[in-house]
Amino acid sequence: MRPAPLSLTTLLCAMLTLPGCAVFSDAPHYRGIAVSQHDLNELTPGISSQADAQALLGPPTFVEQFDNNNWDYVSQITKIRIGQTEGVKQQHVVVLHFNDNGILQGISQKDTKDSVHVAMDGAQTPVPGGTPGFIRQLIGGVGSYNPLGAASDASNAAGAAGGLGGPSTGGAGGGSGF
Repeated sequence: MRPAPLSLTTLLCAMLTLPGCAVFSDAPHYRGIAVSQHDLNELTPGISSQADAQALLGPPTFVEQFDNNNWDYVSQITKIRIGQTEGVKQQHVVVLHFNDNGILQGISQKDTKDSVHVAMDGAQTPVPGGTPGFIRQLIGGVGSYNPLGAASDASNAAGAAGGLGGPSTGGAGGGSGF
């Protein structure tokens, strides 16, 4: 028995549903804490405190490492690019500047146009032993599989150190001798 051929209507309906698939969509991803201008207008430099800012905006995305008086609120809109990597489509950063008493001194805002592109260094880090040849790259990892990971390495090192002195002498290593 031969299966019935697909009708033109069935094929048309199937083709119309394809654009709704996740493969073809480019839905934006919203990340971080978006601070609106309305929220910023609620904060008054010279009067508002860190507690006021946190009650209104929530905790900051991060506090600057070299100046604890600067609170940064970062929000991004990202989209999937070719190769399933995310690219930043839009970014907004609000920095609240406080004095040592925790009183707001100023507010600054930055956007993607204020960003600085940092190029990757093309140089390679030298490794001991020089550059491995083709054969060494091909079979270099054979026999180095360790399913227990670092825990096994640590216990092997402890066992080796304990075996130096032995249980009766108490010499170098002073371990259990196991």
